[in-house]
Amino acid sequence: MLTLVLVVVLAALVFEFVNGFHDTANSIATVVATKVLSPGQAVILAATMNLIGAFMGTAVAKTIASGLIDTNVVAVTAQVLLCALGGGISWNLITWWLGLPSSSSHALIGGLCGAALAAAHNDWDALIWSQSVGDWTQNKGLLWKVFVPMISSPIAGFVLGIAIMVALWAIIAAMAGAGGVAARLARPRWVNAFFGKAQLVSAAYMGFAHGTNDAQKTMGIIALAIFAAQASGALDQLPGWLGFMHPDGGETDIDSWIIATCALVMAAGTAAGGWRIIKTMGHKMVKLHPIHGFAAESASATILTLAAHFGMPVSTTHSISTAIMGVGFAKNPRALKFTVIERIIWAWILTIPAAGGIAYLLLKLFDLLRWL
Repeated sequence: MLTLVLVVVLAALVFEFVNGFHDTANSIATVVATKVLSPGQAVILAATMNLIGAFMGTAVAKTIASGLIDTNVVAVTAQVLLCALGGGISWNLITWWLGLPSSSSHALIGGLCGAALAAAHNDWDALIWSQSVGDWTQNKGLLWKVFVPMISSPIAGFVLGIAIMVALWAIIAAMAGAGGVAARLARPRWVNAFFGKAQLVSAAYMGFAHGTNDAQKTMGIIALAIFAAQASGALDQLPGWLGFMHPDGGETDIDSWIIATCALVMAAGTAAGGWRIIKTMGHKMVKLHPIHGFAAESASATILTLAAHFGMPVSTTHSISTAIMGVGFAKNPRALKFTVIERIIWAWILTIPAAGGIAYLLLKLFDLLRWL
């Protein structure tokens, strides 16, 4: 049993690494596309900010650990978590190979739900659909923590991208009309130079926001595995050098070693890069200039930071993709390449059921092999 728990922790860290290079594009696609930074420089910036962001709060990790699966209906065993991670990793690698910016967050959530359903013998009560706690920001369940943000965050990204772009144009137009030094600063050459520098800040903000949200999802999975192992007595067999794995707090606490490990592994994954997706995000959807990259990154990072504050495991991919779409729409609705957007949307739609289906089948296969 202890060996299986350690395998789950290792698999979770593999998912975190894959998440890092799969979602690197979310943080740096625009800053690379606008040629403000080279791919290597952008990866270093993103990895550093991912690392910092991962230490800022654990609300999302707590949602994954205790807000989606009803442990009174189904036991969240090491086998369940291993299959959940298998589903998420498999779908991430498939979409990475195809160059599609699908959601690692939804892949993990889909895998967790699929494995839980298989373990509960198709009892849908194993999933927490909606649970009122207090005000809506504290509610648990798939409805409040997954599906509402899954719909609202892309819409918010699109609208906020347009709004920031329009606001920036209004400021530039006002400067041009003012005459003198302000008018000179409103010229395209100076605007590009300014936002080339400003985009360094927005790209760093995006990397930070990515760390606050995505790194925490794997923290939640590892915490679930540790809590289940403690309840089963598996941690009683821990050798002295692994004593740090004993939980320090209750089921809603995330231990420091989990936070530090996940943060470092995600940063390492980010440093590995994900150039296939960068090409789709930064070049194929719409042609970007520094001012557009600044607007898209600022819009997406703001949404991610707010979601992390409320413990909502939203998709970094969804928010930055739709922010880029919003900026492109504000620039010229006809500039958007809808064939690429259509492929991305289909990847979004399929992610939860596909990852869930893979995890479901993996657990059934696991059970079948056990009885052979």
